[in-house]
Amino acid sequence: MGEDRTAAFYWLAAAFAAYVLFLYGPVIVIFILSFQGPNGGLTFPLNGLSLHWFERLWTGGGIVDIHDAFLRSLELGIVVMILTVLLSLSAGLAFRKRFRGSNLLFFVAIASLIVPSIVTSLGLALEFRLLDDFLKHHAPAWIVGNLRTTMGTFTSGLGAHLTWTLPFGLLVMFAIFNRFDSRYEEAARDLGASPWQTLRHVVLPIIMPSVIGVGLFGFTLSWDEIARSSQAMGEHNTLPMTLQALTTTVTTPEIYALGTATTGVSFAVIALALIAITLVRARQARHGSDAGQA
Repeated sequence: MGEDRTAAFYWLAAAFAAYVLFLYGPVIVIFILSFQGPNGGLTFPLNGLSLHWFERLWTGGGIVDIHDAFLRSLELGIVVMILTVLLSLSAGLAFRKRFRGSNLLFFVAIASLIVPSIVTSLGLALEFRLLDDFLKHHAPAWIVGNLRTTMGTFTSGLGAHLTWTLPFGLLVMFAIFNRFDSRYEEAARDLGASPWQTLRHVVLPIIMPSVIGVGLFGFTLSWDEIARSSQAMGEHNTLPMTLQALTTTVTTPEIYALGTATTGVSFAVIALALIAITLVRARQARHGSDAGQA
């Protein structure tokens, strides 16, 4: 342990540091430039130091009011997170036993990972346009009279985001259940637990950190998604789409303030997920210690 490190170690460390700087450098630059004064520009050097652009952003004094887009993305992200957890957990439980067509269903479920995002978005948009045409020709008059389009944030937009988040959730759940020790369930059944009690009191507490991780995947992937939203979101933009639109028109650090706020939400969600996982593990350790003493 007292041996000196070789020159190769320092070269590799320098290469890793350069990679991290390349990866996070743009985020750091945007973060710094977003705290400029009222006369700040889009490049260095900094011109003052204040929260002016954040205030301008949130009071609606800028070029666009992002409140609606922010809330829309937040609501959509929460719904996607909940559905991703529920569907991934259900699929993980179902795939623990072999059934006819399971392989085909698995490959269909994860196929969207290899399909270009823009193609998925265009396909969903076309699907809902066909649905609009069908409803306009076959639906009752009271529906046709009130129908503009079935495309929207929680119809085609929700479907587009689920094609991105569900495969990740499924793969995580499959990996977890492949390593799950079924003897815990057998012991619960031997003690008279019903299938629901076994799931609630045995399986879920053990896999809860992974369930939280799936929820984290669902929210963050939805929160930042733009390619799959571009054609399928309908008339309302999400926050990433608004941010992309602003890059061609905004020439002030307000765009950097919006980017910083968006990134901050992602980091806040990650921090909450890590705290939740830590609390779950601490509770499991405490219960295990109590059981051992008993």
